[in-house]
This record gives sequence, structure tokens and C-alpha cells, in this order.
Amino acid sequence: MSDSIQTITQPDLRHKQQLRVTQDGTFNRQRVYFTKRFGYGADDLPVIPNRYLIIGLVTCGWNRRLRIVRRLLGLENAIAVESVLGGDDEGWILDPEGYGKRFGYTHLGDFYEATDPFYEGKGTSPAVIDVETGRVVTNNYHTLPLDLETVWAPYHKEGAPDLYPKDLRTRIDLLNQQLFDDVNNGTYKVLFAQNREAARVAYDVFRIRLEDLDYRLASRRYLFGPRLTDSDVRLFQTLESYESTYRPGITRRLGTDDVVHVWDYPHLWDYARDLFQTPGFIDDEEKYAFGFIPDADGAYSPRIVGSEKDESVFGGRTEAGRPEFLERWLEPVDRTALAGDEWYSGPGTAGTEELWQFGRHIDPLA
Repeated sequence: MSDSIQTITQPDLRHKQQLRVTQDGTFNRQRVYFTKRFGYGADDLPVIPNRYLIIGLVTCGWNRRLRIVRRLLGLENAIAVESVLGGDDEGWILDPEGYGKRFGYTHLGDFYEATDPFYEGKGTSPAVIDVETGRVVTNNYHTLPLDLETVWAPYHKEGAPDLYPKDLRTRIDLLNQQLFDDVNNGTYKVLFAQNREAARVAYDVFRIRLEDLDYRLASRRYLFGPRLTDSDVRLFQTLESYESTYRPGITRRLGTDDVVHVWDYPHLWDYARDLFQTPGFIDDEEKYAFGFIPDADGAYSPRIVGSEKDESVFGGRTEAGRPEFLERWLEPVDRTALAGDEWYSGPGTAGTEELWQFGRHIDPLA
């Protein structure tokens, strides 16, 4: 990849969505396009079971965080999911036997174009589709999990975890912003940086944030002590896919194999395995996609097997796609004795939790 600086200006929101980089070569992710929230107000998306379908790429972290929350809360019978089959020059390819068949659609972007004639470019993953109209109602992966955790509460299974408890919401919001900037999107900042120095700086931030999280998790089972929250889902989405999806490309981008593994951080690694082994955090479709398990014929995902020959930004050598990889993730771990403090050194200290929140907070039936 060239180290020359590439500048792509921010498009108007009514025009093509595309890769954005700043003048100094740092990656600046495009904003989401459809931002309405679920709720019970006149201007909200109505909360109606079996009315919506989530379509996305199984290896997409933004899509997977929704899949995880949906499973943990028991919303499988209220909201359906469908996976795209990969991509081409026109965008994400729909399952030919899936919901798009009703409209003659072949790509996820067809739903976007049918919803807004001003929308150009590829439809992004995930998208929530109204199955009665065939229109995209939202693709706001930032707030969708929060809506599933709050206004969809009447449809949660008995005993579902409270992933967004009222007393922690602003601190969860602040931590989620940090996780997005430094971890979830941090890998992309390395991979899509337009020069080697921008990539190195982004990698250093990512690496140090993992070190910080490792220390935080040394005395806490979850990020907020004994309570599993939305923040844990967001951190896990990157940890589960890092070795097979991000690290290969990062080593190639930085020109060195001296790039951290998840298991280099003992407490973070125990935490990742704890969640991996917790029902709801990963399903067989996702395990196959990331090279944890083979298919029924004993073959691993071609994307994983061919990773070293992959010339995209995600390509490179990976340890996924072999039995030893799954065995490593299934090594016994017991963190149940850890409780720990719900507070940490930041973010959210010094009263900042009272000044900031991630969008609006919605309560069920409020």
C-alpha cells in the first residue's frame, strides 16, 4: 500500500457514502444514514414484534453486536436476522432465497435506494428492514443495541440480563465511546490509514487501550465489575474476530509480525474466553466465519483458509482455520470469583457522567 496521502472529502448526506480520510492520512469513518430510534413516541419507530428484519454481514462487528444482544435478551422470536452472502462491486449480495426475493432485489443497497432515492453508494451492514414496506428504517448500529435493551424489554425472555441498567447508563455511554474510538474502530484506523505513520499511531492507541482494559479486568469479571453490560458486548465483538479478521491485515500494514495477540494480555484473554464460552455470545455461523469450526464436510471458511493470499486490507497470515485455534478459546476459565469495583479511573469520573450521554435514554413504555 502506498504511503502517499489520499484525501477524500466528506459527501453531503444526500449523496454518495464513501471512505473518508483526513489530510494527514487518518481514517474518518462515515456517519450512519438512517438514524431514527425505536420507542413509543409519535416520531419513533414502533416496537412491533415480527415487523423487522436485520440484514448484515456475519463478519461485520456492527451487525454482530446486534446478533449478540438479540440472543442474550431472547429476542429471536421478535426480530428476524438474515445474512448477506458476501460482496461485489455493487455492494453486499443478498441471499437469493431471502427476503429480497420478494422485491427482485439482489443487493442490500437495493433496500437503501428504495427507501431514499437520494441515497447513492453501497448499502451498509447492518440494516433494519420493515418487512411490510421493504424499506430501511434504521442502520444506526451505535444506538440499536440500546433500543433492543430498553424499549424492546416487553419481549425479552424471562431472566434476560439488564445490559443497560439505569444507574450505569451514562458511564456505559462514555465507555462505549472510548471502545468505539480505540478498539472497535481502532483496528480500521490502522487498516485504512493512508500512510505508515498514521497507521503506527492508530496501532499504538489500540495496543495501549488493550493494556488498559487488561488491567481493568484483572479484578473485575466484566467491565463494570459483577454486572454484564452492553459495553461487554461491544468489546467482545472485536476480541472474537481480531485474530482472524484484523491482526492479519495489521501485520501487513505495519510491515511487521510484531503485532499483539489477544492472548498477550492475560486478564483480557481470560475475559474473552469467559464470554466466548457464555451462551449467546457466538453462534455456529459466526464460529465458521471466523475459522473456529469447519463446515459439515470438514472444510474451513475459504476466507480464512485463503487469508494469506488475500490482497485486501484484511488479508494476511492467521492462526484461525485449524482445530488448535478453537481449542485455545475453549481452555477452561473461571472468573466467577471476581467482583471488582463498578468504578474505574475513567471515562466517567470527575462528574463527567452527569454531562454526557450517548443520544437519548429511552425507558420502556415511558
